[in-house]
Amino acid sequence: MKSTNIKQLIVDTSSNLFYINGYNATGVNEIVTKCEIAKATLYHHFKSKEEICIAYLEQRHTIFLKELNDFITKCNTYKQKLLGIFDFLREHYRKNNFHGCWAIKILGEIPPNNHKILSLIKNQKKELLLFLVGIVEKTIVNISIAEKERIAS
Repeated sequence: MKSTNIKQLIVDTSSNLFYINGYNATGVNEIVTKCEIAKATLYHHFKSKEEICIAYLEQRHTIFLKELNDFITKCNTYKQKLLGIFDFLREHYRKNNFHGCWAIKILGEIPPNNHKILSLIKNQKKELLLFLVGIVEKTIVNISIAEKERIAS
């Protein structure tokens, strides 16, 4: 198996385990067993479980933003796009495999001094907020930046 495929297998497998079972409840040995790889192979691709978690959070965030953008791109006007965000979320929350926000779940499990993961999650939430602010400012004109951010929040 190619090295990139193994790395993606580790991320995909870990993603499912972290999301369903929790970050703290998922051990490296379980990831290795589920992937059917040697522990050395896992550590060849990732230095730590924390690095796997970062890859997991990055993948989930990227997929979520792409799906959201693809969904609202189908809308014709910015007002429809703004309202389409709620339609997207409704559909997203109704999926059988929805178990809450992956980032908030991780945030609830890491210690407050885990600055790498905490900062990644904060940056992802800021990126989502800026995306939403962009839709709001194209939909509602002549309002302050603070009001745009409040609406987007």
